Amino acid sequence: MSARVGSISESATLAVDAKAKALKAAGRPVIGFGAGEPDFPTPDYIVEAAVQACRDPRFHRYTPAGGLPELKEAIAAKTLRDSGWAVEPANVLVTNGGKQAIYEAFAAILDPGDEVIVPAPYWTTYPESIRLAGGVPVPVVADETTGYRVSVEQLEAARTERTKVVLFVSPSNPTGAVYSKAQVEAVGRWAAEHGLWVLTDEIYEHLVYGEAEFHSLPVVVPEVADRCIVVNGVAKTYAMTGWRVGWVIGPKDVVKAATNLQSHATSNVSNVAQAAALAAVSGDLEAVATMREAFDRRRRTIVRMLNEINGVECPEPEGAFYAYPSVKPLLGKEIRGRRPRSSVELAELILEEVEVAVVPGEAFGTPGYLRLSYALGDDDLVEGVGRIQKLLAEARD
Repeated sequence: MSARVGSISESATLAVDAKAKALKAAGRPVIGFGAGEPDFPTPDYIVEAAVQACRDPRFHRYTPAGGLPELKEAIAAKTLRDSGWAVEPANVLVTNGGKQAIYEAFAAILDPGDEVIVPAPYWTTYPESIRLAGGVPVPVVADETTGYRVSVEQLEAARTERTKVVLFVSPSNPTGAVYSKAQVEAVGRWAAEHGLWVLTDEIYEHLVYGEAEFHSLPVVVPEVADRCIVVNGVAKTYAMTGWRVGWVIGPKDVVKAATNLQSHATSNVSNVAQAAALAAVSGDLEAVATMREAFDRRRRTIVRMLNEINGVECPEPEGAFYAYPSVKPLLGKEIRGRRPRSSVELAELILEEVEVAVVPGEAFGTPGYLRLSYALGDDDLVEGVGRIQKLLAEARD
């Protein structure tokens, strides 16, 4: 096996989700907080568009590797509508989900040894995509004391002569952190000053709560737009995780290079899924408004319940649908005859003792934390966190 592929670990979030689903299928009353997957069905009008596409012989054939022309036009229009960034269809590449978008974007701009500054906690796929593309991820850690937001001073301290890209994610997976407009501007201007590329993941753009607001970095700092790549997709906004449609928006030469790569890797994205995505991005945002209301309610519930546990500190997430509590004070304490020394061991104990699946912070570059997705039903959420409360209440020195 090649060293390049052999060094890549499996997705921790998908692994936890698969284990939870397998236990549930075996009849165990497992509640899963692992995968970031809305519990809502894909809206009917989107499904109907896919049904119609199945019957259209045009979609039974190969289509352009970079995406259906009408979908690329719709993504450009949606980007202007939602973030205020005017782009052309030639700036868009339609991909097989957000993960392919991230990998192909990094592959298009990284040479071996190039460094990418990665704010941590980070989504588990980012560093692996960087390594597969030949780059070197350089984590910059923020914790609960700053709401998991990194500062420009931290970014500057991590910058070297090998730094080529800074990754910027707001709202964030796994923490739900949302950067203010002033913070977005500070990061963008710092990147522009040093001639760095910015890759920004906007997949959670519509999932913000309370007073928080989403701000697109190339809109806030236009001078960085010609060195900025945006990745996005329909998975979270429209409850379409299984449809696998994402996209890259960037400079035309970068998009063309990534399209060339995709033409050899996968050819076009499934035409049926693209037709569904076209209906999604061309429609209104009524469906996401309904989902956001439910997520907001669950957000407040899960934060309250987690913070009721001695030894747990959970900042209130402002976006996405994840809570990321610190459990560091609980490590080493005795719980049902065991002393978990890491958040991996604590997550294993929680699954084995009360049949609740969570993802340990090691998967996101910060040991001592747990990630819980609150994109599940209200009753399951209360039951699941309630089980964790009862278990961790037994912790003893």
